Amino acid sequence: MSETAPKTAAVAKTGGSLTVLVALGANLLVAVAKTIAAVITGSASIVAESAHSWADFGNEIFLLIADRRSGRERDGRHPLGHGREAYVWSLFAAFGIFTAGAVVSIANGIIDLFNPENATDYLVGYIVLAVAFVLEGTSFLQAFREARRGGRARGMGTLRFALTSSFATLRAVFAEDAAALIGLVIAFFGILLHQLTGIAAFDSIGSILVGVLLGVIAIVLIDRNRRYLVGELPDARVRQQVLERMLADPDIDRVTYLHLEFVGPGQLFLVAAVDISGDFAETHVAVLLRQVERRLEVDERIEQAVLTLSTPDEPSLEVTSPEA
Repeated sequence: MSETAPKTAAVAKTGGSLTVLVALGANLLVAVAKTIAAVITGSASIVAESAHSWADFGNEIFLLIADRRSGRERDGRHPLGHGREAYVWSLFAAFGIFTAGAVVSIANGIIDLFNPENATDYLVGYIVLAVAFVLEGTSFLQAFREARRGGRARGMGTLRFALTSSFATLRAVFAEDAAALIGLVIAFFGILLHQLTGIAAFDSIGSILVGVLLGVIAIVLIDRNRRYLVGELPDARVRQQVLERMLADPDIDRVTYLHLEFVGPGQLFLVAAVDISGDFAETHVAVLLRQVERRLEVDERIEQAVLTLSTPDEPSLEVTSPEA
């Protein structure tokens, strides 16, 4: 099975929405706690983490919009559905991570590096970081379970599925929460080294490192969403599965051309040239083509199928193993 293996849209949508809602609630609580701690302690690392969490909270709203809008049925003005809305709004969220998270954290760290403030109440900072780690960890576990479930169903590893699959909102939450947990560890060591050595630069460097981490995550997410917006092709396993499904149809004698392209999370646009079995009149062949298209679209991977006739001299496509 592969990344676009059949599944009910309702299940996919519910799972994605739940993952985003859990992340939204966790980020709101964490952002409030970190902001209070930042005011009390004056720690540059916690200020960076506060900006990070508020950025994540705002981004989850974009992801909720992405989840809702991409799930709408196709209509006359959108014959391929609204699936690509997921990548548009997820792209906005990725830019939010870069601007409100990475840029603010790096700028704050640089400013504090040259104009350090004496941090106080280290215990408050540690407590808030610990609470944040639990909340962010809860959100990450929800995203991890969703990615593991999707990966197992499609014969993929959890990390590969989360980072490369067509499910943009899951990828964003998974990456954001993973970055949040790593960022909390960085902030902890920044505060600890500041406390142990009395050198405020460690705290400032922690803020800068958190910003760099967020910048890397943002660039990865921006690139993934860009790929799907301009037209990402599925892997060879998906292509072979669809080709095998087509050749199993009693009305298809052979397939000479096959184009598959993602138009949304787990949704494919199919264009193919086929040779219809038998020797029928043109009008009957046209009816058969439409019937085969509708049968192909029963597969929830196929958002729309468009078939045309092959010419006699075109070579046939053969089903091969993905490893071949």
